[in-house]
Amino acid sequence: MLICIIMALRLLFFPARFKYKEVSFENFIFLGITYIVIMIGFGILYLLLDMRGLIVFYDVYQNVDSVGHFLSKLETSIYLSAVTLFSVGFGDVIPVGIGRLLVIIEALLGYTIPAAFVVRTFVDFDPSSRK
Repeated sequence: MLICIIMALRLLFFPARFKYKEVSFENFIFLGITYIVIMIGFGILYLLLDMRGLIVFYDVYQNVDSVGHFLSKLETSIYLSAVTLFSVGFGDVIPVGIGRLLVIIEALLGYTIPAAFVVRTFVDFDPSSRK
């Protein structure tokens, strides 16, 4: 998962390698896929750490005796990832322990992705095109 996240970010933050430099449908699809990869990647990372016995998050509404315990944890971890990536959180899922550091990293990525997308779309990095 970490490799997928790093590769998606590498493609976004190194815009000189792309031929499309205008606002286009392909660029918006690329942005959406980048968000999805990061959201699911961090969600699975939260889940894996939780399965290893580390307490990463606390869900206020989660029923511990639920039948689909694994699916409930998966849903909560992806929800935490999405809420962290797209906003500052709602407070119903609270990161604890190492989860706090991961949430900070994910939130930082969530704030820098739109800026990188704008730079990638509108700034020309090719010195030969300048006159």
